[in-house]
Amino acid sequence: MSSHLPQRSQPLLEPRKSPLQARSAASVEAILQATIQVLLSVGKERLTTTRVALRAGVSVGTLYQYFPNKSALLQAALKRHLSEVAEAVEIVCKQQEGQTLRQMVTALITAFLAAKMRHAKTSVALYSVSSDVDAAKIVRQMGTRFNKAIVGMLQTSSEPLATNTQLVASILQASMVGVSRMVLESDAPEKQVDAFRRELILVACSYLDACSARVSLHAAGASNNLVTPLALGEF
Repeated sequence: MSSHLPQRSQPLLEPRKSPLQARSAASVEAILQATIQVLLSVGKERLTTTRVALRAGVSVGTLYQYFPNKSALLQAALKRHLSEVAEAVEIVCKQQEGQTLRQMVTALITAFLAAKMRHAKTSVALYSVSSDVDAAKIVRQMGTRFNKAIVGMLQTSSEPLATNTQLVASILQASMVGVSRMVLESDAPEKQVDAFRRELILVACSYLDACSARVSLHAAGASNNLVTPLALGEF
């Protein structure tokens, strides 16, 4: 008798196939919109593929052509939501190339929070399902997009940074994500967002000012042999 127990198969989370035709793409869009609507109306525990198909106006069979189960539906909805936020960040970073550091970070924070607040209830609802759909992988993918866009923008500034650009981008990114979640989980996100945005911009601008000021400090230290490049290069 074998001592090895049969391994449980992992649930399918990826879509079964990609929507190649316009009609298929429209069906997938309707299904994903319906997933969010059902999630908001009845919660994740009562969300079913049947409810979603009915709300989307498609057959359950059509839904299963693209999404094998409930978890795959929720994962796709989360991925689309985060991708929309990442796209907003990428657009604003491209638009701000060549601007001052303060102009860059002000536009970045404003665009990011606007994207998160555009569908505030959806953002909160998707937080609740993140543990069920391998959200860590999706968040890492989107985080990489965020970081790449912010680094690319900062590298074009006329005010050079003495701190590692990728580190600065990561600090800004973590600050924005943390504050946005705090706002979304507050009792009245719409009333809180303006105040949090102002304070976050103040903090970020002060941080970038300090990072930029190190360039002048570094130059002065080098000429007077008071500060070593290694000490200033670490932060």
